[in-house]
Amino acid sequence: MLALRRVVSGFAAIGTLALGMVAAPALAEVVVVLNSGDATVTLIDKDTQKVLETFPVGKEPHHLIATPDDKSLIVANAVGNDLVFLDPVTGKVQQRVPNVDDPYQIGFSPDQKWFLTTGNRLDRVDVYRWDGKALKIAKQLPLAKTPSHIAFTADSRVAFVTLQDSNEVVAIDLPTQTVMWRMNAGSAPAGVWVTPDQKYLLVGMTGADYVAVIDWHTRTVVKQIQTGKGAHNFRAVGDKRHLFLSNRVSGTISIVDQQTLTKVGDITGLPAGPDDMELTADGKTLWVSFRWARAVGLIDVASRKLVKTIRVGRSPHGIYFRTRAPLY
Repeated sequence: MLALRRVVSGFAAIGTLALGMVAAPALAEVVVVLNSGDATVTLIDKDTQKVLETFPVGKEPHHLIATPDDKSLIVANAVGNDLVFLDPVTGKVQQRVPNVDDPYQIGFSPDQKWFLTTGNRLDRVDVYRWDGKALKIAKQLPLAKTPSHIAFTADSRVAFVTLQDSNEVVAIDLPTQTVMWRMNAGSAPAGVWVTPDQKYLLVGMTGADYVAVIDWHTRTVVKQIQTGKGAHNFRAVGDKRHLFLSNRVSGTISIVDQQTLTKVGDITGLPAGPDDMELTADGKTLWVSFRWARAVGLIDVASRKLVKTIRVGRSPHGIYFRTRAPLY
């Protein structure tokens, strides 16, 4: 286990790391795709939609997030026990942060002071302080079983984490780094989202076919929104009202209204295992990773039709590009 006082610098030299340097065209904005089954990253030219390069990054890269200043993209290697920083525009490797235990999902608090990692294998959530340059461990919280996705309240006081294999959601008080409460949520909860009014949590039930609406103030499931089998992860549409939700088993993407707490549409006819999503800045094209199809796809949002698929590596998961629609 990491000592609580250990400082993990975000600027550790990569030295002789066998990550490879990415030769992307100078003006090309890249789409970054994490191939969790191949331990690689695939870079795609966002404009031409052509694969530029695939290179090794570390064992089981699942999720990724931009730093608050947008100068780096952090890739979390769950089995590799490290973080790799990439240039968010070109995909070029910047540095590696070692000794980060089992970082499956990662997230920054809205106030940019806290950085959380969920240890999917270790049944633990690690809370780090972030000063804009480096990570410093603050607390390690044992949380059985299988911590998965993360969401924060707007005031950065509370973090919510889903526990997939104990069917729970847990709330963490960030100022004290302590568990506030935990509650049963449903079968294999995964993606978690806080509604803009801060009243509810929306939780995708990967072991079922719905989104649970939780009044987190009273710890009560107040509604189920039927979506599709394997309800999994969210991505904001960018209008501060609607969300995309991937249904991995049904092979669909639902559109959820956060005000009415209803499903208002579906995108169908997709490859197997839709998972993570990224949306272009104009809101017209949704990029999706398909975990079971070794592909990413482009969906025309207006027509709700898949218009293209691009072959990538095995079990593609996280996906990112810098010029994108608002995340909330």
